[in-house]
Amino acid sequence: MSARETYHIEVLGPESDAPHEDVVRQRVAVRTSSVEGAKERALGLFARARVPQRAGSPAEAVRVIDGAGTEVFRWSRFDEKG
Repeated sequence: MSARETYHIEVLGPESDAPHEDVVRQRVAVRTSSVEGAKERALGLFARARVPQRAGSPAEAVRVIDGAGTEVFRWSRFDEKG
């Protein structure tokens, strides 16, 4: 049985008036045995946050933070292909 860790996923909106300050639009905690599982969940949340039917402006980025508070993954709209 593998150990499970809690990861925090944050969906980020456009920057606020303060430079270099991320605006967290959605925050989700997931428990998984690997950071890969958290990355997959984060990308799914990011895709749903960017659909045109969603109210407000589309999400700009998503990040995964481990239990120690270290950012272990980040994906932005600029990383998308196409």
